[in-house]
Parts: sequence; structure tokens; C-alpha cells
Amino acid sequence: MNSRLSTQILARRFSSTLSRPDPVAAQLDFRTFIEVLRSDNDLAEINREVDPNLEVAAIVRRVSEVNGKAPLFNNVKGSKNGLWRMFGNSGSLRNSEKEKFGRVARNFGLPPTATWKEISERTQAAKSATPLKPNVLPTGPCKENKLSGDQIDLEALPVPYLHEGDGGKYLQTYGIHVLQSPDGTWTNWSIFRGMVVDKQRIVCLVGTGQHNSVIRQKWLEAGKTEIPWALAMGVPPIANLVAALPVPENVSEGEYVGALVGKPLDLVKCELSDLLVPANSEIVLEGTFSLKDKALEGPFGDFLGIVFDNDQHPMPLFKVETITYRNDAILPISVPGRITDESVSA
Repeated sequence: MNSRLSTQILARRFSSTLSRPDPVAAQLDFRTFIEVLRSDNDLAEINREVDPNLEVAAIVRRVSEVNGKAPLFNNVKGSKNGLWRMFGNSGSLRNSEKEKFGRVARNFGLPPTATWKEISERTQAAKSATPLKPNVLPTGPCKENKLSGDQIDLEALPVPYLHEGDGGKYLQTYGIHVLQSPDGTWTNWSIFRGMVVDKQRIVCLVGTGQHNSVIRQKWLEAGKTEIPWALAMGVPPIANLVAALPVPENVSEGEYVGALVGKPLDLVKCELSDLLVPANSEIVLEGTFSLKDKALEGPFGDFLGIVFDNDQHPMPLFKVETITYRNDAILPISVPGRITDESVSA
């Protein structure tokens, strides 16, 4: 391990011991969530170099299978300039009957002994509450670093190859896509996987009938061929899970999160559009969602743990024109498979 990395690790450990992290605040900040797992003795910090080509994914899958501690990979092969560390198993189970759902509970700011019934009731609590408009800040941690134009090369980043037989490297497995209706009244957050195509484009699995498709159709009817898009990764844990819930049409997930936690969510405006993303996101990709250009997406080892040969379909292309990110950024990943699974869309 090089001396610079050793210094960074020691600094992080020292800062994390200064005060005990707030479990309630953890639902609104990804790094606080990780520190709460550390205080729960539910974090496995890995400082030796790990390869994003299958090795990271193999460890994450093994953790799912044995209900092990959540892994934080501080030394990913190929990472540079703060892009990036990796973290897995945000929604996996624990190897304790008393705290079986403890990690999931921490995503919602609940005690580690919360039952599945209590967690389920928590997800529905905002249905009877008034959606809260977000608090828009002038800037936030996600703006600490910026890449644009020719500085962006997705193929040079340590994007993980997750399953043997996958059609490519999947950058997006545990972040939220941000889209907005043409009139700006409805912002949708959703989770759908994204595979790197070339230096500046990813292809994503966009399903029919989902809210993102409803918004896409509205733009098509308005005569547009591409629309503003953002992808935020390492977002507040509760936002990530709400993005997978069946929130009613025309209700923005950011406002639903505000109702769920009882206060407005802190967001910031994107660099290239009026879209808003969580201010403390680890990594934000900005650009455009093409309504006409497509590429083959897949195969991908989904939640059944099966990869079908040649299971590829034409899917929409997303162009990345700007990347903003926190210092020492962390990329969260999900590695679907058999046995215990953290697939938030299941």
C-alpha cells in the first residue's frame, strides 16, 4: 500500500472516531450511513488492492451469500484523482437473528433490531403526509471536483465487470436517474442499470410502463429528440430506496423523501440543466438522454443469478457531458445473484 493511501485511510479512521455517527442522520447521508455500519461492527474495510474486473463483484456476492459485513474497498485498481472507492451490499442481511434486517433498517434511520414489518411500515409512512419541497442549496459536497468535455473517459475509469458473461462493464447498478417532465412539475427518480458503451456514453435498460418511460413519452410528444438527464450515485440511502418504491405518478421522489423524514431534502442544481440532485451525492453524471439513438444492452446477471447468452436488446443511449464528485468519492454497487439478494427492484 502506498504512503498516500495509508495517510488517507488513517485520516478517515481518525475523523470517524471523533464522534459517534447519528443513526437517524445516516438515512440522509451515504457516508454517515457507512460510519453507522462501522459503529455497528458491520463494515469490512478492505485496503489491499482489488480488481474491478470480477474480483470486487465476487466479494460482494460472497457477502450476500453468507450475510457478511458490508465491504468498503479503499484501493480499487485503476482508480485515480479520487475516482473511485467502492462499496457494496447496502441492502443485504446481517448474520444475526436479532439484527437480521439491521442494515436495511439503517437505510431508513431505524434501530438495527427493527423488524421487517416495522421497515415496511416506514416505507409507507409518507403516503399520509404532505410532500415537502426540497431545500435548494447554492452548492454542496458533490461539487468538490468537476470533469467535463475531453476530460471524461468512462472507459479509463475502474468501472466494475460484475458477472462473467455480462455484455460489458456496469457503471450504474445502485444510483438514481433524474428526469423531469417538460413543464417542470414532476421530477422522477428511478433505478435502472447502465452499461458503458464508449468514452462518454452508457446504455441503460429502460422498461416500458415505468415512470421514466411516461416522462420520455411526454418529451416525444413535445417533439424533442433528447432531454436533460442526471445520474446521482452514493445518494442519501433513504432516497435510493424510495426511488425503487411505487410512488404515485406526478409525485416527485425528492418530495416524498422530505415527507418521510419530516424535513426538506437538501438538493443542488446541476451544472448543465435545471435538474436537482442530492447535495451530498458521491458522484453525479450529467448530460442527455437520447430519445432516438440506441445501442445493445446486456446480457446481465440479474436477480435470478442467470446470464442468458446473447440476451441483448436495443436500449436508449445516455451521453455524459459533465461529472462532479466528492473528494475521495465512493461508488456504490449492487451485484444481483442467487440466495440472499439486495435487488431494490424485486
